[in-house]
Amino acid sequence: MSDTPKLDFIREIIATDLTSGKHETTVTRFPPEPNGYLHLGHAKSICLNFGIAEEHPNAKCNLRFDDTNPEKEETEYVESIKADVKWLGFDWADDLYFASNYFEFFHDCAVHLINNGLAYVDEESPEEIKLHRGNVQTPGVPSKYRDRSVEQNLEKFADMRAGKFKEGEAVLRAKIGLTSSNMNMRDPVMYRIMHAKHHNTGNDWCIYPMYDFAHPLEDAHEHITHSLCTLEFENHRPLYNWFVENCPVPSTPRQIEFARLSLTYTIMSKRKLLQLVQEGHVSGWDDPRLPTISGIRRRGYPPEAIRHFCKRIGITKYNGTTDVALLEHDIRDHLNPTAPRRMAVLNPLKVVIENFSEEPTTTAVIQNHPQDESFGEREVSLSGEIFIERDDFQEIPEKKYFRLAPEKYVRLRGGPIIQCTGFEKNDSGEITLVCVKLLPNTTGQDSPEGVKCKAAIHWVDAATAVDAEVRLYDRLFTVEDPDAAEGGFLSVLNPESVDTANAKVEASLLLEPAGYSCQFERTGYFVTDSKEHIPGEKAVFNRTVALRDSWGKRR
Repeated sequence: MSDTPKLDFIREIIATDLTSGKHETTVTRFPPEPNGYLHLGHAKSICLNFGIAEEHPNAKCNLRFDDTNPEKEETEYVESIKADVKWLGFDWADDLYFASNYFEFFHDCAVHLINNGLAYVDEESPEEIKLHRGNVQTPGVPSKYRDRSVEQNLEKFADMRAGKFKEGEAVLRAKIGLTSSNMNMRDPVMYRIMHAKHHNTGNDWCIYPMYDFAHPLEDAHEHITHSLCTLEFENHRPLYNWFVENCPVPSTPRQIEFARLSLTYTIMSKRKLLQLVQEGHVSGWDDPRLPTISGIRRRGYPPEAIRHFCKRIGITKYNGTTDVALLEHDIRDHLNPTAPRRMAVLNPLKVVIENFSEEPTTTAVIQNHPQDESFGEREVSLSGEIFIERDDFQEIPEKKYFRLAPEKYVRLRGGPIIQCTGFEKNDSGEITLVCVKLLPNTTGQDSPEGVKCKAAIHWVDAATAVDAEVRLYDRLFTVEDPDAAEGGFLSVLNPESVDTANAKVEASLLLEPAGYSCQFERTGYFVTDSKEHIPGEKAVFNRTVALRDSWGKRR
């Protein structure tokens, strides 16, 4: 039995093409439109296209911006996309391209089609064009401008480029046919008029190519061997091939479709993500609750875990939905061996150690990682007052509750055993203070005879503790498929998707840089916020993921 892992269907096609000599190597591309921020669905495509390039000698993957719509595209998005690709661990080297740099080439191809009787300028209104194309059951009706002469079409197309038409007054259409059951093949529009400034070409152009016309020409111009796209473009493939076959291009790329990434409790629509941002449902494109790459980076997701997740879910021909719990599992799997442990108390309850002055120990020695000695250990100060989690004390303990309670014992993580001697309440009945006594010579030792201590709790020294804003992020939606919600995706926004805790943390955490990841013991994995955490001045943490999936219990 072979130990060689089975290739996905795209890699099988590429392997066959290389073995047969059809291609000497592979050239792929990642071609985002710079009209928004990338999300996890794009991460799957990035990992596929750049990953294939890494697997073959002399192969490469181009980063190309499909910037053919000046009204929606911005330089801000271009720069964010570059940052996202690099963060995922990929490098396009010198192979950075813009569709807008090919505008003259697109224009020449359009003129070529006109000269060969395969394109015409249509001056019908957009509403008339839509009506006359018919539908799947009804054939289209030819435009009254469809049979213009080559000379007339060349003149009208030149007028379009010269700005002699207003927006919507004319388009250039491919002359293919009006009876195909594939609506994409019914004389599709190739060029439209847009009097808008382009982020790259300024006001040089007022006609802009449609995606279905530009994309195959871009691929052919760059000698792309395998043009990998998601399944919604499957019905566009005949048109892709038609443009390649009928235009003067230097190569013949092959389009292959694969299933896009869909996650439970998540939306992947750029339009809907933009709506969330513009309407203020989230704080911005990098809100840690969003599936944008900038959002998950700010939340502390490691790029290695994202790459592993994309590899794990694989490449298939059929759409499906992946449980977001699988992604969270991969995040935990990566962080568990790599994240140092620190102590933070999210809901502080003050504890007074009544006999502290009798105990010479003023520090606790704690391992930075319980499973990996190479992380070393650290000293944590201990004084007569500490903070513990409010949930770690119960006035009337439940059955099998082994933490702190009246007369009960518990061990301080890395420190001695303490016993509760009393507590105080305010007028509302809330416990405000717990008093304990420290058992001498119990640091790092087994429980003394007669002392039942079955648990250890984390804590923070009150004398040196630092105030920290800790943001507890959860899933943004309350249902698995927010796109299918009867009231629309906004109706199922999770009102508890973020909670802020005024926490007490170890003093050293204030000094850590932005982007520092660690595990808050017994709580979850956290990262210092990339925008608001200020080393030495202000501690702000985002929860990356809890220690375990709490949503499974809610279903």
